[in-house]
Amino acid sequence: MRILIVEDEKKIADFIRRGLKEEGYAVDAAYDGEEGHFLASTNEYDLIILDLMLPKIDGRTLCAQLRKEKISVPVLILTAKDQVNDKVAGLDAGADDYLTKPFAFEELVARIRALLRRPEAAQEVHLKIKDLEMDLLTHTVRRGGQDIELTAKEFALLEFFMRRPNTVVTRTMIAEHVWDIHFETYTNVIDVYVNYLRKKIDRGFKDQMIHTLRGKGYIFK
Repeated sequence: MRILIVEDEKKIADFIRRGLKEEGYAVDAAYDGEEGHFLASTNEYDLIILDLMLPKIDGRTLCAQLRKEKISVPVLILTAKDQVNDKVAGLDAGADDYLTKPFAFEELVARIRALLRRPEAAQEVHLKIKDLEMDLLTHTVRRGGQDIELTAKEFALLEFFMRRPNTVVTRTMIAEHVWDIHFETYTNVIDVYVNYLRKKIDRGFKDQMIHTLRGKGYIFK
């Protein structure tokens, strides 16, 4: 899952980014409305966290602009304004939910999960392919009844694969969804992590699930 944070208070943005990375999300950050619009319109995100009080383009205007451009990604508004009319204005602009500052990080994560579970987001919280199971709420993975310990990045990579079974995925696709905008494309980091993951979920099992397609990418089946 890849999330965009649009928040002009860098301390808050960095706090949220660090926390979400620990939860296994790939996270980009923009510090004003113009930069937020550029990133949201040129990259594919699963969710946008949007502050209302932004320089250059305010959050409500940005949200309405994204909806006008047919960008339907879920939007969670952060606002220091707790007046009902401010919240209503944000929702009327096309936001899906709001959270009033200050907030508990646990509540932010819970609201993100709730938005990603909505039918329009088409996200499941329990994935299963053959004897491999992944629980997105508890961050647990089991294969053949055995617990498998994964790092946050390995977990995110496996989720990406399991949501696209029997589909060829390129390294570019993986970089866009599992890593953030600062990913250095000329490195072999993706191949390294795929090998880490392959050792953990395929080693010791008869059926191999991660397959390399030379010159194309990978397929999970």
